[in-house]
Amino acid sequence: MRANSSTKDANRVISLFGHTLTDLKAVALRVVGLSKYYGNTAAVSGLNFEIHEGEIFGLLGPNGAGKTSTIAMLATQRQPSGGDATLFGRSALKEPYQVRQMIGFAPQEISLYPQLTAAENLQFFGRIYGVNRAELSERIDALLTMVGLEAHGDERVDRFSGGMKRRLNLAVSIVHRPKLILLDEPTAGVDPKARREFWAEIHALAAEGLTVLVSTHYMDEAERCHEIAYIAYGEILVRGTVEEVIKHSHLTTYTVSGDDIAPLQAALDEKLGVDMVAPFGTSLHVSGRDAAKLEAAIKPYRDDKKYKWERSEPSLEDVFIDLMQKSKDNFQ
Repeated sequence: MRANSSTKDANRVISLFGHTLTDLKAVALRVVGLSKYYGNTAAVSGLNFEIHEGEIFGLLGPNGAGKTSTIAMLATQRQPSGGDATLFGRSALKEPYQVRQMIGFAPQEISLYPQLTAAENLQFFGRIYGVNRAELSERIDALLTMVGLEAHGDERVDRFSGGMKRRLNLAVSIVHRPKLILLDEPTAGVDPKARREFWAEIHALAAEGLTVLVSTHYMDEAERCHEIAYIAYGEILVRGTVEEVIKHSHLTTYTVSGDDIAPLQAALDEKLGVDMVAPFGTSLHVSGRDAAKLEAAIKPYRDDKKYKWERSEPSLEDVFIDLMQKSKDNFQ
């Protein structure tokens, strides 16, 4: 797997999928009122969103937010308590078999047989999906090359590193030429280099028309998505491009640095008008939803020479911390 995809790589992806992106505005997935209850607990509560063909859509949120339950329902592995999702016009609720033929699914737990080789895993899953033998043989070689495992096709998977297993898991999820793939925290436990390379392949696939829904709690991965939705307590709190989500937050943010900033953090936490104080290395991000109230709250501390204050743009992480704080208030 390579972080920089060449023209040759892009052409290889076209041959793998047999379709190209012609209309970015076509709706690949439409979710309407999707809900899942476990007893009286709402794991997912009335989700509504759309994903367009060729788009990488990121579903973000903390553990227990409802991401996995949402993806499991879209993959037809769990029955929704309410609502439905249509994938390319097919109902996940009423036409689960047809939907399964159009999607690839890579769950959090790696779905590989460790005693088999990489090629044997692709052979096994390809046959399950009904890919004919002649096509499958050629396709396995192309998939292994695509994910950078062409030299490891005859090696058993139990000897692979975590990053190699994740890459093979991706290849398995697209062995049957799906139109949409569902990736549930696909890079969990993977080192930064492998994560970067994994995302390079995702973008190469999306550029050729494959639609991707990926759940993650990594902010740097969120920034690689065309559009994101932040989910907490089973509800979408905000949705849009990264730029739109940050702008929608209406946060005013300062970065303050200096020696011994822990006492400053404790003091600011108690101030009216300061909605968030988050440490970032040797500095603090101090944010407020009301600019005037924030300015009044920090004014006494800005004259202290041991601290350096700078106005800054809120980061995506600032926005999500703020969203979580607000959602706790809403759900208490």
